[in-house]
This record gives sequence, structure tokens and C-alpha cells, in this order.
Amino acid sequence: MIFGGLEKFSLIDHPGKMCAIVFTVGCNFRCPYCHNPEIVQVSKDTVIIEEKDILAFLETRKGKLDSVCITGGEPTMHGDLLEFMQKLKDMGFLVKLDSNGTRPQVLQMALQRGIVDYIAMDIKAPIEVYGRVTVFPVDIEKIKESINIIKNSGIDHEFRTTIVKSLLSKDELLEIGNMVAGANRYYLQKFVPTKTNDPAYMNSENYSDGELEAIRKVIAEQVKICEIR
Repeated sequence: MIFGGLEKFSLIDHPGKMCAIVFTVGCNFRCPYCHNPEIVQVSKDTVIIEEKDILAFLETRKGKLDSVCITGGEPTMHGDLLEFMQKLKDMGFLVKLDSNGTRPQVLQMALQRGIVDYIAMDIKAPIEVYGRVTVFPVDIEKIKESINIIKNSGIDHEFRTTIVKSLLSKDELLEIGNMVAGANRYYLQKFVPTKTNDPAYMNSENYSDGELEAIRKVIAEQVKICEIR
């Protein structure tokens, strides 16, 4: 595993749990609003953290933290992800996995092995315009497969969409709601321009709180929990 970051404590990333967050390096998307550009690909700004150092830190948090969240980048790009997840489970931690859904086979294997307790998947856009947001080509069938795997996984899960007004219309956000109908949770995430893959998006316009609330109310009828972050 190649790690580019470690957040030692969070109360918000795994609902109801105290967790640490580890950030893997590398992503197969180039979403222009991405707030982790330094770990999308290895660059001079990427600080690499060794797996042994991550595990050594977590060893000191046994009995203090409930969970470890693996995010990115895109964790499923790493061939040894499942082995790392097994190590976390063996240490007694719950495991939360964040993914963009491009490798459904990895999600399926993690579920079959019982080494994941919570999955969060980013939904970038309605299926027919997915590439508008990801910039890189997308195998749409794999996105659909991942959504179905997660919704039928039997474990706690969430879907979420980062919202940039120039990229997603209100109707398109409602279409995403249709895509995740029946899910445990769906979050509408406000875009916060702190740093971005594409500097042009630092000045992107956001929907108003009232506009987002109107969208949330419609989608809330299709999922168990729908909230704005």
C-alpha cells in the first residue's frame, strides 16, 4: 500500500464511531474539484507514509479507536488493499472503505471475506454524463454494479455526491437520487473550495442552502437517511 496521509482521529467519517483515517495515493479519476490533489498521483507535494508506520500508530490506538477509514485517492487501485484490511480486522478494528466504485470485484471480495463493516461510495453524476465530472473514461457498467453490490451488501453504507453547480443541475441531482433509491444513506456534500485539482474551480458557484434543502426533501423519500453536509 502507498499512503499519502493519516488523520489520527475523527468523529464524523464513520457514523457513530471514533476512527482514524488513512489516505491512499493514486486515483483513476481527475475530478476538477477534488480537494486532495496531492494524492491523486505521486508528485513533489506527496508525502509518502509507510504501511509499517501506519500499523505502528494504530497499534497504540487499540481499545481507543473503534474504526479505521481507508480513503484516497482510490483505495481499490492497490493490489494489496484486501490484505491491509485483513490486518486491520486482525487488530480488532472495524473497517470503513471509501471508493469511487470502479472496481466492484474488490468490493465484492471484501464483503465475502468479512473484512469491511461500512462502505461509502461517491456518485459523481448521472450515468449518462459521468465522464463530465471524472474527466477520465469510465466503465459505467462497473459503476452500476458497485451501486447494486453496496445496496444489497447487508452492511451499513452510504452514497454521497460533491455538488458543484456548474457540473450538476438540479434535475441531474434528482436523477442520482433515483440511482441510489433504497440505500441506507445519501449525502449531498457542499463543495468547499480549499484546494482543487483544477484551480479554475476555486471560484465555483454553489447552490444556496434553500435550493439544496428542496433537492434533499425529494431524495429523502427514496432513501432511509438523506442529509446535507
